[in-house]
Amino acid sequence: MAKTKLHLDADVSYTILQKTLYEKGYDVSRTPCEWMPIDASDRTQLLEATARGRCILTFNVGDFVRLAAEYLEHGGIILAHQKEWRLPSLIAALDCLLSETDAEIWPGQVRWLNDWRRS
Repeated sequence: MAKTKLHLDADVSYTILQKTLYEKGYDVSRTPCEWMPIDASDRTQLLEATARGRCILTFNVGDFVRLAAEYLEHGGIILAHQKEWRLPSLIAALDCLLSETDAEIWPGQVRWLNDWRRS
């Protein structure tokens, strides 16, 4: 089974988050990167992440719920409310998500990061 690959959209694109997850051995990209400009629209971020076999993490719940309804075959969307997360708990939850899931489960799925929150 293939490991889950993650893209951090512009709203959750913390360099330290990407670096920490990378150091734990995960394949994590972020906006901006060589294939995603900093001013990319939400639609572009979702479609480009999908084209690269990545699910996307976002704090932009409303827009991505609408996009999920429009693009049913997206690569997977992980939603989180920004005000509920501090960096250490965000890292811990993503560590759980990335270690417990396989890439095959994500296409077309919309899930809440809270599903991987530990206490």
